[in-house]
Amino acid sequence: MKKQHEKIKVKSTIVEIDGDEMTRIMWKMVKEKLLFPYLDMKLEYYDLGLKKRDETDDKITVDAANAIKKHGVGVKCATITPNKDRIKEYNLKKEWPSPNGTIRAILDGTVFRSPILADNIPPSVRNWKKPIHIGRHAYGDVYKNQEIRVPGPGKGELRFTPADGGQPISLTIQDFKGPGVLQGIHNTDKSISSFAKACFTYALDQKVPLWFATKDTISKTYDARFRQIFHEEFEKNWKKKYEDAGIEYFFTLIDDAVARVMKSEGGFLWACKNYDGDVLSDMLGSAYGSLAMMTSVLVSPDGFFEYEAAHGTVQKHYYKYLKGEKTSSNPMALIFAWTGALKKRGELDKTPEVVDFAHKLEQASIETVEAGIMTGDLMKVATPSQKNKQVYTEEFIDAIADKLKKKL
Repeated sequence: MKKQHEKIKVKSTIVEIDGDEMTRIMWKMVKEKLLFPYLDMKLEYYDLGLKKRDETDDKITVDAANAIKKHGVGVKCATITPNKDRIKEYNLKKEWPSPNGTIRAILDGTVFRSPILADNIPPSVRNWKKPIHIGRHAYGDVYKNQEIRVPGPGKGELRFTPADGGQPISLTIQDFKGPGVLQGIHNTDKSISSFAKACFTYALDQKVPLWFATKDTISKTYDARFRQIFHEEFEKNWKKKYEDAGIEYFFTLIDDAVARVMKSEGGFLWACKNYDGDVLSDMLGSAYGSLAMMTSVLVSPDGFFEYEAAHGTVQKHYYKYLKGEKTSSNPMALIFAWTGALKKRGELDKTPEVVDFAHKLEQASIETVEAGIMTGDLMKVATPSQKNKQVYTEEFIDAIADKLKKKL
């Protein structure tokens, strides 16, 4: 047992990426009440709050991603992706892109999300007995697109000009008779291949089947290329390993996959394209109890890891906080972002005491919920019990801190 004044030393640097609104407030509470009393950490701090991104013309987002490349492990708070309303609210220079999208493009990673399970928070889908993991391709598609607001009649075209001076390829998307919208998206064989390898690796490591789904019956070139790369990667490098492990790789259309998922018992990795993964991971998070009950890690093929909260910045609660009102916001995903980063840092540094601390913090958090002490979002979905008690955010974190202290 550690002496009261002796902190556990985290050997190498963790890149800390701060965020926005209510999650920023909870982020500080988690550090001060659950981490700093027990850990001696080297943190390289980047403030990705919207104002700071605007001040730096979003350079700080690129710097944060490159810092993860340098140190190997990062942990990120939730951030705002601004729309036109946010531009007015924060008086921004422009509509800056998604910080997550920028970081994912630089790291070329795959996002894996899994539910945080508690015995008294049953899934909304009654036959889900096991976790459904989501593997989200974290590159391209609408997150790295170009869009045109078509002002009037004209021709919308898709054009590719070969770098070697070859014949350009042009396709007409639409002959516009009036105003409309136009969008161009892309992906690369290299990124799709990295995505496939990451998903096959993760499923084998977790000993769960891998499902992959696209809409290649409609998207006969774009989506079909995803299916082809996954199939070739499986046949070449994974088929025998999966047979030996007693698991399968399964492809189907995305609409069929959604129907099958609702009737399954869970217990598999569902690999999704970028947008599908974004939407469906939120659906799963909510179905398993709350969006705040979902872990999320960006895994780069080069061995970099970024752990983050899978939900948004809890805007409504932040406005209440600014008025001096107390909120019952759920910090579980933020806590598990930190524990994920600490476990990976401890694993890479070969410091088992850091990994053990992270496991104990996770146990203390889940045991707090199972003891009936929970935030408002969980009160709505928890198994009815006389011992259930809704608490404010800080009270919830304090309850976790009490359980953690007894474990250390």
